[in-house]
Amino acid sequence: MLDLLVRNATLPDGRRGVGIAVEGGRIVEVREGLGVDATSAPAAHEVLDAAGLLVSAPFVDAHFHMDATLSYGLPRVNQSGTLLEGIALWGELKPQLTHEAIVERALAYCDWAVARGLLAIRSHVDVCDDRLLAVQALLDVKRRVAPYLDLQLVAFPQDGVLRSPHALTNLKRALAMGVDVVGGIPHFERTMAEGAESVRLLCELAALQGRLVDMHCDESDDPLSRHVETLAAETVRLGLQGRVTGSHLTSMHSMDNYYVSKLLPLLAEARLNVVANPLINITLQGRHDTYPKRRGMTRVPEQLAIGLTVAFGHDCVMDPWYSLGSGDMLEVAAMGLHVAQMTSQAAMRQCFDAVTTAPAGILQLEGYGLEPGNHADFVWLQAHDPVEAIRLRATRLAVYRRGRRIAATPLATASLALAGRPASVDFTLVR
Repeated sequence: MLDLLVRNATLPDGRRGVGIAVEGGRIVEVREGLGVDATSAPAAHEVLDAAGLLVSAPFVDAHFHMDATLSYGLPRVNQSGTLLEGIALWGELKPQLTHEAIVERALAYCDWAVARGLLAIRSHVDVCDDRLLAVQALLDVKRRVAPYLDLQLVAFPQDGVLRSPHALTNLKRALAMGVDVVGGIPHFERTMAEGAESVRLLCELAALQGRLVDMHCDESDDPLSRHVETLAAETVRLGLQGRVTGSHLTSMHSMDNYYVSKLLPLLAEARLNVVANPLINITLQGRHDTYPKRRGMTRVPEQLAIGLTVAFGHDCVMDPWYSLGSGDMLEVAAMGLHVAQMTSQAAMRQCFDAVTTAPAGILQLEGYGLEPGNHADFVWLQAHDPVEAIRLRATRLAVYRRGRRIAATPLATASLALAGRPASVDFTLVR
């Protein structure tokens, strides 16, 4: 007998009337028509009739800062809304942090994430505090949430690996403690030359230890901030193709088109992964502009066109850099869609991929996806397809982890009482 049978599901690739059979926390069969006739369906301890609605692999966030999440207003609010004031604020807050407070806020956020169908997060964790307090706290959180959420940690030298006196030593300590990925922030080093040197040094460390790399890179309106060029070149030199991620890359928005025409083939040669953070990029960037104001998000359609894997990250929720957010990756996808003007049907589906399959590939998640043999992790959404899911920020009717339901939300409905004609409202498309 199956543990779970999902019947009459629509999948993100467009297949309809699909059944998903689950045993032992793994998907054992995915087939159109499986279980469509209830009388002849395989026996299962639990049967979910998806009613023709969308069943998707879970959402994945490839870029977040869990050590800072839910700290908005501590010790004060970012009045200018700039990246640099946010970094300064974080510097003020760090001495006041406690292990318990970081864990409490992070666990609260993980609960939000699971309720939204977000079951895997890559979080950068600051290693410039010699106590490595945040590292210890998030390693604790990682262990505690492992049954229901994959948390991958990046050793992130927020104050610059060369600029901050003990950052490199602390970064190596963090990796030895169990942090997964090598991070960096070359544009925050003192000089362009030191930024390039930091990229070389950190990529060599990753190559030596067999680690993935994810660097905050060129998070600036300055078109001359070109550290992604060095990141791509070092990736090729060290044979790290496909293992390196450039996060933000916002300066590319302001670069000369001729230079970008030279840069894009280099990124393709390096098979560089890219993470844009639409909510944060358009909030923090362009602050020195009058009008017209730059959007400040990297060139997502152009990167997709050359075959790069591009994901959208949430980056921040209620912290020194961003006062909003709720862990909803559909909100992130919607903002990315608007800012990048990705409004064709194919492009809107790419935006859904940017918060599901693309970040899963960047994190190199094992057993992700709705295929036999993979983990039985999925989300049942109140929408008929990925585009409708983004349009409606669709209700997550149920969230499953290893074949077990771990979250549920009632169907969203509305009733109208109009003069002479009571009516209910359905915002999904008629099929």
